[in-house]
Amino acid sequence: MIFVIHFHRSKRPHYDLRLEMKNRAGRKVLRSWAVPKEPPRTRGVKRLAIQVEDHDFSYRKFEGTIKEGYGKGTVRIWDSGKYKPVSCKRGKIVFSLSGKKMKGDYVLLKFKGNSWLLFRK
Repeated sequence: MIFVIHFHRSKRPHYDLRLEMKNRAGRKVLRSWAVPKEPPRTRGVKRLAIQVEDHDFSYRKFEGTIKEGYGKGTVRIWDSGKYKPVSCKRGKIVFSLSGKKMKGDYVLLKFKGNSWLLFRK
């Protein structure tokens, strides 16, 4: 399975963490979280991650400029690679990343609404 982290230079620059998963129809999608600050590469650093709509699997290679409307701005791949799900329970996703920048075990922990914490285990 793959992951990609986009850096989105928009009105409010942020990173988008995207994990390959299957939706309810069994189709591959990129489950996505907007992360306002650079994703943590070391233990002890926690980042807010706001879950946003799933993106089509083809978006995994997208780089370019969105010229109008929601998401207007430049999108570049910041990191990508393989990921392995370790466990996925309601409100807690544990996974291992093997990318160029992000390596190791990570946790997404839901705490309120669409708000999650992202940290390295």
